[in-house]
Amino acid sequence: MVGPAGEQVGIVRIEDALRLAAESDLDLVEVAPQAKPPVCKLMDFGKYKYEAAVKAREARKNQTNTVLKEIRFRLKIDKHDYETKRGHALRFLGAGDKVKAMIQFRGREQQRPEMGIRLLQKFADDVAEVGAVESSPRIDGRNMVMVIGPLKNKAEAKAEARRAAQKADAKAANEAKKERVDVSSNQAPMTQSLGDLLPEGLTKGASEAPAAEAPAAAAPAAEAPAAEAPTAAAPA
Repeated sequence: MVGPAGEQVGIVRIEDALRLAAESDLDLVEVAPQAKPPVCKLMDFGKYKYEAAVKAREARKNQTNTVLKEIRFRLKIDKHDYETKRGHALRFLGAGDKVKAMIQFRGREQQRPEMGIRLLQKFADDVAEVGAVESSPRIDGRNMVMVIGPLKNKAEAKAEARRAAQKADAKAANEAKKERVDVSSNQAPMTQSLGDLLPEGLTKGASEAPAAEAPAAAAPAAEAPAAEAPTAAAPA
């Protein structure tokens, strides 16, 4: 049996394994039924299924489905049609698809395969900014075909540069917002006096009011003459 952290618990009876699973509030999952003895693991089976589904979804998202787009030429193609087909190829290759360029020979044109090779090589050079030749020109019945694949590294580099630019712009916007908040919070303290905040009339009246007179001190009481000591009576 294997523990929840991948540690080896050893060979245990099924009853003990079920008891450990119940005590740990986990599930006992058989991961290698063909082994001798079978291997089980303690895990949260619901969490395991969720993580497996997330990984599968990410794998499908990152998987690129390459499509083979076909573009057909005549050996005697005019300039306008050639530029139109070149634009289609640039769009297909830019989207990550492959392009199968095909020249259809007519009559005696089959006796001049070198002209078809020159046309396909020119076409490959004209789309070299987004694609590279994967299959050289070859004869296929009455036709000549060549396969051009997208430049994945260049496309990925552009995507990475675009993501980096977006990230830098977002960071700059956050820094600017933070600076605005700091400026508004660091305002100068108020230095006005209370008199400056009062209305003009109240301020003037307060300045013209006479100062209140201090209460006069009470006059000290007249000192009473000291009482004379009684004289002793004369003896009879």
